[in-house]
Amino acid sequence: MTNSINWFEIPVIDFARAKKFYETLYGAEIMEMPFPDGKYGMLPCDMEKGVGGGIAQYEGFEPCSNGVLIYLNGGEDLSTPLSKVEGAGGKIVLPKTSIGQNGFMAHIIDTEGNKIALHSMK
Repeated sequence: MTNSINWFEIPVIDFARAKKFYETLYGAEIMEMPFPDGKYGMLPCDMEKGVGGGIAQYEGFEPCSNGVLIYLNGGEDLSTPLSKVEGAGGKIVLPKTSIGQNGFMAHIIDTEGNKIALHSMK
């Protein structure tokens, strides 16, 4: 086994709003994918080199701020995506915080109410 995680899905209520939030955060298009009885958008990922995931809207799948915490790639410098969070409708709940030799992390609430963590080495 290479990774503990294979794939993740972030629940959303308003797909268009969430898609715009994550497109702003990443500065990249969220590719919509066919999905039975719902909507699905893939976040940027390299399936050959790592774990990927997406945003999903379907019955019974609800956003949460107190469940499992997913750490998304914050890119080269965590300050870049963090500078976009509030303008895109999200909220920073833990600012950029050093975790020593492991880089930096921050916690945000997305437009749907999900608590998400971001990580980078700078």
